[in-house]
Order: sequence, then structure tokens, then C-alpha cells
Amino acid sequence: MTVTERKERQRVLREQLFLDKAAELIAKEGILQLQMAPLAKACDYATGTLYQHFSSKEDLLVALAGRNSCHQLRFFQGIVALEITSREKMLALSVAAKMNQQHYPSHARLEQYAFTEAVWQNASAARRQAILANCKPLADLVSGIVQQAINDNELPKQNCDAFSLSVAPWALCIGSQALEQTEGFLEAFGGNKDPLLRYRHLHMLLNGMQWQPLMDLNNEALIASQIKQLESLLEPWFQHCHAE
Repeated sequence: MTVTERKERQRVLREQLFLDKAAELIAKEGILQLQMAPLAKACDYATGTLYQHFSSKEDLLVALAGRNSCHQLRFFQGIVALEITSREKMLALSVAAKMNQQHYPSHARLEQYAFTEAVWQNASAARRQAILANCKPLADLVSGIVQQAINDNELPKQNCDAFSLSVAPWALCIGSQALEQTEGFLEAFGGNKDPLLRYRHLHMLLNGMQWQPLMDLNNEALIASQIKQLESLLEPWFQHCHAE
């Protein structure tokens, strides 16, 4: 190993340490409590060394969110390979997002926070480009499920490409997660903690898109059974992906 290669390896390991410790502190104390100087001290490095890796706290948060997306990609790739219908795959993606939210709540909150304008605009262009590159395979994966449905005559194209058709289910999933994570928000307007709410809404949307086979929205027992089956199917793969 050359001196240059050794230095690069040390740099990568040091950056990994900073991200690991930041994730640990966020899980314990919350995103807003994270500060650069205490983080550097917790890693036994000078604050200046930390800033050699990340230009700002926002830069670090975007980098951490990008790393988390790599775990999701492996998980979601497993969903595409399942022998289920394209509509069930789309529902399984929503179930998978919910599982991530339940098992790693700080990750889910970080993703929501990292894409706000205040964070995104203050991260470096390089970090923003890196997370977009990480997320591109996820977007392609979802578009692939949509394209499969179009090819199998399960979904009308509606003069849209596959990516455009994927935006509405994607936005519904992200929006549901944001509302659920804001404590007391839905309840303040008469809502309740209905575990099937996001899935019923997704079925409503897919029915409106004429995505076959249509779901009987009045059959709550069927929807609950479908979600339970998908959770059982996904749990082993979820554990495998996050154990790596």
C-alpha cells in the first residue's frame, strides 16, 4: 500500500467514525442538539479536522442521510425480486418505509430534515450531488415497478412516463411519514393513530390510477391481512440488510 493509499484509507475511516458518532448522538439527543465541536471531541479529534471532512453541520447531515439511503437500496432491491404483483410491490415499498421508520426513527427524522431548504441549501454542492447519486437507483427501482405494471397492462400509461407516474405514490409515502412523525399533528385535527391509514390512502391512489387489480377499500380486514403478509415477508430481508 502506498503512502497516498494509506492516507486515503485513514481519511475514509475517520469520516466513517464521524458519521457513526453523529448517528449515535442524534439517536440519543436529537438532530437539533448535534454540534460540531462536541462531535469532534467525542471522536478524539480537533474541530478543525472535522471541518476538513464536512464544511458545515448541514453538510454532515446530508452525508449521513445519503449513507442511510444505501441501506434502503439493498432492502428495496429485495422487494423488486419478490414473486408478487407490481401493485403489491408498490405497497411493499410503503410497508418497507414504515419498517425503517419504526426500527430506526432517528434515520427517518433525519431524512425528513435533511431535505428541508434550510439544510439542503447549506450543504456543499458535492454532498448534494452525492446523495442525489445515492438516491437515483432508488428512483429507478420505483420507476421500474411502474414500467413493469405498464408492460403487463396492469396500469394505463396516461400519456406519462414511468417516473412521472411514480411521483404520486412516492409523495404520498413521504407525506404520510412526515405527518406521522410530527407528534400530535394528526390528532389535533381529529385524526387517530390508525396503522392502516397510509395503506388505505395508497390503495385509493392506486385505484384512481386504475392500477390492477383494484382493491375493495371497504374490506378493511383484507387490507390488514395484506399488510401483515407483506410485513412477514419483508422482516427477514430487512434484518439481513441492516445486519450488513
